[in-house]
Amino acid sequence: MQIGVAYSEPGNQIWLNIEVPDESTVSQGIERSGILKQFPHLDLAAQKVGVFGRLVKLDAALKPGDRIEIYRGIIADPETVPRKDLADD
Repeated sequence: MQIGVAYSEPGNQIWLNIEVPDESTVSQGIERSGILKQFPHLDLAAQKVGVFGRLVKLDAALKPGDRIEIYRGIIADPETVPRKDLADD
């Protein structure tokens, strides 16, 4: 079945469409994508993952067409950073 795997860092975004066996898990999909080799600092034990914006566990089963998303931590405190939409006033 075909799935997608997405990860983004400032200035570097990747979205891969790959084939995985029918009974694959999120962890197996990420591993098969090769994204961990491209971003060796990724730690799946510490980072959250989701499918179409919903948090899932690494052992969650995949369905055809799913998009796995690997999330990174927020590095700016939203209460201290000025909003861009208000700065244009």
